[in-house]
Amino acid sequence: MIASTSCSHFDELNANPDAAVNATAPMLATKLILNITDETISTNKTFMQPGMLGKTILYTEFAEDMQYNNLGRTSYDVLPVLTNVEKMLNYSVAGSVKNSYTALGHFVRAWKFFNLTMRVGDIPYSNALKGESNNVAPTYDTQKQVFQGILNELDEADKLFAQGATFDGDPVYAGNVTKWRKLVNTFELQVLLNLYKKTSDTDLKVTERFKDIVNNRPVFTSNADNFQLVYSDKASQRYPFYKLNNQAMIYTMVSSTLTDKLKALDDRRLYYYANPSTVQLAKGKAVNDPTAYIGTDPSMVYADVSKIYATKDFSNVNSRYMELPASEPVYLLSYAQLKFILAEATVRGWISGTTAAAYYTDGITAAMKFVMDNTPNDPAYHHNMPITADYISSYVASDKVKLAGTSEQQIEQIITQQFLSTFLQAQYNAFFENRRTGYPVFPVNPASNMNVPGNKLPVRWLYPQSELDYNGTNVKLALTNQYNGNDNTNEQMWILK
Repeated sequence: MIASTSCSHFDELNANPDAAVNATAPMLATKLILNITDETISTNKTFMQPGMLGKTILYTEFAEDMQYNNLGRTSYDVLPVLTNVEKMLNYSVAGSVKNSYTALGHFVRAWKFFNLTMRVGDIPYSNALKGESNNVAPTYDTQKQVFQGILNELDEADKLFAQGATFDGDPVYAGNVTKWRKLVNTFELQVLLNLYKKTSDTDLKVTERFKDIVNNRPVFTSNADNFQLVYSDKASQRYPFYKLNNQAMIYTMVSSTLTDKLKALDDRRLYYYANPSTVQLAKGKAVNDPTAYIGTDPSMVYADVSKIYATKDFSNVNSRYMELPASEPVYLLSYAQLKFILAEATVRGWISGTTAAAYYTDGITAAMKFVMDNTPNDPAYHHNMPITADYISSYVASDKVKLAGTSEQQIEQIITQQFLSTFLQAQYNAFFENRRTGYPVFPVNPASNMNVPGNKLPVRWLYPQSELDYNGTNVKLALTNQYNGNDNTNEQMWILK
């Protein structure tokens, strides 16, 4: 009787009068957008893990897998949220707004499947997410088929956004379909650049698609178009590495892979990304002396890193990342990245009309303006070396920075500048760009490298254990078709061949 009485009014007692009773298209749109932004951008130590893999950050509490190139198994848990796409459309009323929601669905699907195939290769795509139809063991599409599907979905998303109207539930662009078109098309250019080894494939039409987007569709035109989250001093809306409840802030170190390149170029982002070594300051060096900024080799064995950490003679990340609750926005794709994509495409001969040097200069300028505009003009955060419009102009004109040399040397410059621009941004972009181009060169130390063999960086994650357990026939067939049956981190997926 007690149990019966206690439970009889459960729904009544626990009902939230402010909560929605039924789902709506705007609610589901918010969920989908936040899933690929807010829920992707982790906090505290986990926020730094992409930097560990991209060789800009070290972590000293323990020997971190990402720091030492142990990718392990990926997860397909990122996909079930896509079942909300169909539900979102079911709640939409026919018309221009439904076009926008349909376009959003295509974009989110393309984004999710792209990031997953980039990790492992072949994945379920055409038969994925059909569990409600009792298809719980989906077959695998080849990576080429997945990329074809992604490109087609992005083309459709652009077309539908062009026929759409402002929609509710968008925490990034406030439902502005023009900004969404710019994102869709900029992202498609990024996808196409990852197919640069497949330009002879007549099914994909890589260069033709690329030219069409550049010539006929809207793309990012300023930093205001960045696909990013903007933070504020409110609960659950603060910068991901803000000091509140952040024990990880004492364990980070800035990598010499980053600091050495910044110093070599006389790049003032050094003073915005890092703090000087307290030991060097105690020796009398000024806060704007570049030799006071001590990067640590990210391939150094953990025991030696710990010894350096104990001496305190190293640079941690700039205080702004910990002291400012709003700090800088975190983007997943930026205007500066677009300019570097266009610069590389021009060097490769895909597009013409604007020089690679002009795109490259625009990319650097946008990247530096992003840092300048999102950092208070406070010596605590730029160490008396402020980035100004005049400085940016002199930097891009310097012989150390100007685009020059052979095509391959120019591509190295472009990728290096993109690497410098995406510090604590764009998540795994540095790793994927290094894997794609070899730039910038990442240090490999067999004594610390968790990858086998120890003289190589891994190029892919392993398939999820859940797939091996519950969809073994299909995942093993995918492994046979791609990697001679070897689920190995060194196997070259289709886009890399």
